Amino acid sequence: MLIFPAIDVIDSKPVRLYKGDFSTAHQVANDILETAHSFCEQGAEWIHMVDLDGSLQKKPVNFDCFISVANETPLKVELGGGIRTMQDIDFYANKGISRVILGSVALKNPALVEQAVKEFGELVAVGIDARNGFVATEGWTQGSDIHFIELAQKMEAFGVKTIIYTDISKDGTLSGPNLEQLIELNNAVSCDITASGGVTNINDIIALRDNELYGAICGKSLYEGTLNLKEAVEVCNA
Repeated sequence: MLIFPAIDVIDSKPVRLYKGDFSTAHQVANDILETAHSFCEQGAEWIHMVDLDGSLQKKPVNFDCFISVANETPLKVELGGGIRTMQDIDFYANKGISRVILGSVALKNPALVEQAVKEFGELVAVGIDARNGFVATEGWTQGSDIHFIELAQKMEAFGVKTIIYTDISKDGTLSGPNLEQLIELNNAVSCDITASGGVTNINDIIALRDNELYGAICGKSLYEGTLNLKEAVEVCNA
């Protein structure tokens, strides 16, 4: 299983949110590049980055931050937030980003996902964020009546290889991932499933690994010190 240390970005600064609420944003490190280098030193191969300004403005905003991490560290960058068009995907693909995440657009413009997968293949991942099992969009500010499994199966039919699943109620809470929903999703589709939200300690990592998840995104747990990144990577490589 892969460990994805996370950096969420507002105004070119690394921040964390609580349950996706932008009013709870607080800076968690001094420098994005410095933080990315520290993740690399602890054994990470990937980094999960989110353009939170982009999520709200529906367009890439903090792109310089992500491109610098992709080009100035050995880390592979997985990036979400504000990626809404083929031009956005092409822009990041040509700037060294290893994987782009389509989120709100997967629900609102599924034809774009289908087109993107045909053109960019495994570079394209889909982020499914849910509250009480139902998909939320637009930086989690809008709900829907679409169940997360239904959307995942639709994405699988398009050829999507990777799905990042977030239970919004768990995000930034250090209360453990929603194992039940993650296992349900992992059994429902053939896609690689990455867990996002709630990962707290090494026991969570072991539980996700033992249930054959593809990856785990770790944010607050790393910044608060409840999870040691080096240990997590080693457990997943054992």
